[in-house]
Amino acid sequence: MGKATAGIRFKATLQRPAQPKGAAWRFLVLPAAASAKLPTRSMVTVEGTFERQPFQATLEPDGAGSHWLKVDRTLWEAAAVGAGDTVELEVAPVAREPEPTVPADLRRALAAHPDALATWKDITAVARRDWIHWITSGKKAETRVKRIATACDKLASGMRRACCFDRSGMYSKGSMGAPEPAE
Repeated sequence: MGKATAGIRFKATLQRPAQPKGAAWRFLVLPAAASAKLPTRSMVTVEGTFERQPFQATLEPDGAGSHWLKVDRTLWEAAAVGAGDTVELEVAPVAREPEPTVPADLRRALAAHPDALATWKDITAVARRDWIHWITSGKKAETRVKRIATACDKLASGMRRACCFDRSGMYSKGSMGAPEPAE
């Protein structure tokens, strides 16, 4: 991972999430002007620096036309910052989206459906990430089970993208968005 090229520089306030209580991670919401320079309103993987500490992460849509960044404990501690601090970042989209981690239940379902697996192997990393996000964004366990079955059926029929999935989070309030900050 090298330093971001054609970087987007900005400052933001590091925040502690209200939920889950005691979370070790922190987050920040990108300023609208910085987010507008990204190639998409949906998830986008970036690399760059966080208080001069190198990192790579996937920004998620905040549901309001911008993006938010989940900052793991290792990074915010290495930068010697905490919740409430203003931090400086420089980011740029990666040249190639990384492969997403496939949840075990989805991996087992795909293995049991050869036609679905064939399509899965043929689609892009971004499309795989979208399918995973759609499956995992359900709040109930039974929703996840239904979505895995639906995904396998759709992939087996040759569908390459998760249909009717709001990648920006702007139209599906509640399923995507930045965390609420702790007080």
